[in-house]
Amino acid sequence: MRTPAGKECRYYFEDYYRGRQKQECRLLTQNPNSGRWKPSLCRSCPIPDIQRQNACPNLVLEARVQTSMLGMRQEVKVFAVCTRKMVEVTNPAIGCGECHLAQPVEKILKQG
Repeated sequence: MRTPAGKECRYYFEDYYRGRQKQECRLLTQNPNSGRWKPSLCRSCPIPDIQRQNACPNLVLEARVQTSMLGMRQEVKVFAVCTRKMVEVTNPAIGCGECHLAQPVEKILKQG
């Protein structure tokens, strides 16, 4: 679904059917330690770009709203894990670096 910032994101949800006015980020609502989500966070959220750059099925994302030390600025922080290698992914846009190396071999073995 298209976010208020104009990017496609699978975690964003809105419902305006018959007078409803519901907007939410389902990734952030899954995390009880996250701050409160608001539509303006979509402008600087890295999740849509990560989804566009890395479509690895083994990449699991977790996010939270983090407030700056002065309490003036909020931003979305992302934590990523590769479920295949069970390692933390430091750069989710690239991934763990090992899943994509193994994919061509797995596809050949499945076809053969």
